[in-house]
Amino acid sequence: MHGPEADELVTLYQRSATHLSMVRSVAPDPVLLGRLSSLVARARSAVTGSHNPAWREVGLFFSRRFPAAVYLNRRWWLAAALVTIVVSGLLGAWIATDPQVQASIAAPEEIRALTQPGGGYESYYSSNPAASFAAQVWTNNAWVAATCLFLGVAAGIPVLWALWQNALNLGVGAGLMSSANRLDIFLGLITPHGLLELTAVFVAAGTGLRLGWTVINPGRESRAAALARQGRTAAAMALGLACVLLVSGAIEAFVTPSPLPTWARIGLGVAAEAAFLVYVFVVGRRAARAGYTGDMDARYRDDRLSESA
Repeated sequence: MHGPEADELVTLYQRSATHLSMVRSVAPDPVLLGRLSSLVARARSAVTGSHNPAWREVGLFFSRRFPAAVYLNRRWWLAAALVTIVVSGLLGAWIATDPQVQASIAAPEEIRALTQPGGGYESYYSSNPAASFAAQVWTNNAWVAATCLFLGVAAGIPVLWALWQNALNLGVGAGLMSSANRLDIFLGLITPHGLLELTAVFVAAGTGLRLGWTVINPGRESRAAALARQGRTAAAMALGLACVLLVSGAIEAFVTPSPLPTWARIGLGVAAEAAFLVYVFVVGRRAARAGYTGDMDARYRDDRLSESA
């Protein structure tokens, strides 16, 4: 129902209710009363609508819409993940084997302070109380994901920059720790939370790149309609990824710096990552086949603000 039609419905409902009240008090005709009562009851139902409990919408979002959206965008975020990992690996290998590159990054004493036992890379994860650190990490990662999701509309350039920054940070850390023969420590620290965290960033980046591509090539739809559809999906994914990043932030704050053996910490990170991938490729695939895309309910997609408003 369009805006003017909804306005007309409300006006007719109010008029019919007034007429019903007048007939009841002035000339109570059973047939007319029955007819007006039926009209008013049906109109009230149409105007007020039915109430859907919020928990049902939340359940539908996490069981259908969000996993379907991630699954349908899989080619984009898997490509972003592959390119970032390859670039990070090449950067790490270059930095680890070239002393001149290491010298251009930081002074030798600064590198030693970062890579030595108990140094910067290790102490970072226990630098603040766990709860505070988790909130800080979650806020930062959620901001990075939101940047990838919504700034992709600028032809994807901000998304590519964010991916480059992630690849650079990962490559520098791996390269410097490898040059100190402590790559195993670095991987033991970053793997527990990094698997899920980076996956969430890759999903956000892939969605942002797809949004940017929609600006360039909207397909058979008009550019406005295609951007609206993809933008609604990106907004929904922002909510879902915030929850995923909350889990990775908790792992980074409570598991990564914990006294658990390395194999146990990595095992928890791998389990979290595996659970997310099963969620996407099993639950999400099933939801996508059922027709869910991550977009809002079809009955709300065409709502428009009337020109008179």
